[in-house]
Amino acid sequence: MIVPSVEAPANRTAVTGHQPIQVLPTSDTGPMFTEYEQLAEEIRAVQRGMAEIRATFDSDDGLVSATVGGAGELIELWLDPRIFRDPDSVALARKVTDTVHRAAELAHRQGLELAAGYLPAGIEAADLRFDPLLTALDRQTGGGVRR
Repeated sequence: MIVPSVEAPANRTAVTGHQPIQVLPTSDTGPMFTEYEQLAEEIRAVQRGMAEIRATFDSDDGLVSATVGGAGELIELWLDPRIFRDPDSVALARKVTDTVHRAAELAHRQGLELAAGYLPAGIEAADLRFDPLLTALDRQTGGGVRR
């Protein structure tokens, strides 16, 4: 099983939380909007990193291999032709489903590692879709331009 590593943004630490955001005052938008823009861009960088995640899991017998993306979506499913020697379709379906779920768990863990700097310490499970967070930030700051 080969699972590529996805690195967190350079200005974030993956385990201990994020570094303080530097707020630079500007004449027309103010420091709050500058902080928002910086945080929103960093979250978008995490989203891009998550889109690049690929996690592969092989069934215990090596007859099924599933690769999923950062959101757990199935990218590739490989079935060894020997799997068709057993006519038990229920067992085959269970094996494929289990393999895909295990690959999705790996991808989710990679996503948590990537987003760790933006989550409270000790989080082992979280919804990593940041669009709701960006929407909430937009509402709090009165807008914000999506890039």
